[in-house]
Amino acid sequence: MDLVQCRMVSDDVEGLAGFYARLLSVTAALNEYYVEIQAGPASVGFSRRRFTEHREAGGVILDFQVRDIDAEFARIAALGVDWVLPPTTQPWGSRSMMFRDPAGNLVNVFSRPD
Repeated sequence: MDLVQCRMVSDDVEGLAGFYARLLSVTAALNEYYVEIQAGPASVGFSRRRFTEHREAGGVILDFQVRDIDAEFARIAALGVDWVLPPTTQPWGSRSMMFRDPAGNLVNVFSRPD
């Protein structure tokens, strides 16, 4: 499992992402819904609170990419996590599942289509 992104939830995606783009000296296609900025081997993502499926989300969501989300489901479920979203195919094609860690932080695990 690889940590590929740390995502920040904000009501001002464009402003916050613009700040980090300037901080990291990179260009980014800014919009008000979702922006991803490469920061070395991982990226920083920014999503709008009202468009984040789980509105009770705090400020940070950890995103982990795996090859086969369905194979990881049983292993992660055995850890006794608090599920927020079971494995689900998203409209953009990725499959994802979301749960809370023991401290209540949101963790998203996803796989991209081949």
